[in-house]
Amino acid sequence: MKLGTIPNGTRDGELVVVSQDLSSAVSAKAIAPNLLTAMENWAAVEPKLTALAGELAAGRAKDVFAFDQSKALSPLPRSFQWIDGSCFKNHLRLMALATGRDPKLEMDSPYPLMYQGMSDDFYRPQGEISLPREEDQIDFEGEVGVVLSEVPMGTKAADAHRYIQLILLINDVSCRAFVKREITVGFGWMHAKPSTAFSPVAVTPDELGGAWKDGKVHLPLNVTWNGRLFGRPNGGEMSFSFPELIEHAAHTRKLAAGTLFGSGTVSNASYREVGSACIAERRSIENIEEGGAKTPFMKFGDTIRMEMFDAAGKTIFGAIDQTVVQYRKEA
Repeated sequence: MKLGTIPNGTRDGELVVVSQDLSSAVSAKAIAPNLLTAMENWAAVEPKLTALAGELAAGRAKDVFAFDQSKALSPLPRSFQWIDGSCFKNHLRLMALATGRDPKLEMDSPYPLMYQGMSDDFYRPQGEISLPREEDQIDFEGEVGVVLSEVPMGTKAADAHRYIQLILLINDVSCRAFVKREITVGFGWMHAKPSTAFSPVAVTPDELGGAWKDGKVHLPLNVTWNGRLFGRPNGGEMSFSFPELIEHAAHTRKLAAGTLFGSGTVSNASYREVGSACIAERRSIENIEEGGAKTPFMKFGDTIRMEMFDAAGKTIFGAIDQTVVQYRKEA
């Protein structure tokens, strides 16, 4: 099943069930007005949404309309909690080596790196990334993510899979100029992590077939910057699975329904062959192997596209397709 959200004049948008090829959709507002409400009542609404998806696939659904990715909101336009990890140790190793730090501490740690980002407002999947200055070193970060139903405190990884209801793609937008300062202060991200973007649709794990195993997505993430392929690293190299992330986060708290988890920048040991999913990693590789970073950060007018395909070459989540623009305060 594939779910999306379209604008309807409310902050949370209208929940829709989307066809397998993403060409058409049908409103699910009679079942749940929006995805956040659906996640809060998942056990009750999931069978009804699945039935509606079956009707859409069989051509029996009423009031079907064309699904336009360019007009869709993020599946969750806002939520109670957005938690991002940094779960590809190859990425951590490269970043540490490039800055002269010993990567051993991060590589040997039994705990995943994790932060809570802003979740009150997410970018549209296709539209503008609006930020104030190029000097803030604008970067993209291609990730895989999951959406959870309510997770009890103390949940262990062995049981956490039952709370993973949806999977999606993520562009975790970053402003790298603030990273060193905010890491040094040590109290978490603020300026370095503005709004995040998610793919046009979120899908149930069964949509991925065998590519969803061990709590990881074993498929390449295609990242295209200004029309040129930047990287296609595989999500299967996560050092911590999503169930392990859930266990870590739920140790002292429950996780509200609609909580979003990110994998962190997808990164592979074979980066020379598959490339990277963020500029900072590419610059780190250049520092290590060429004695200095050469790749610039994003400029206003730059475009970024992220997409994942199945074995038949068909898009799974639709495309994150955005343009970086300068923020202008509304009159």
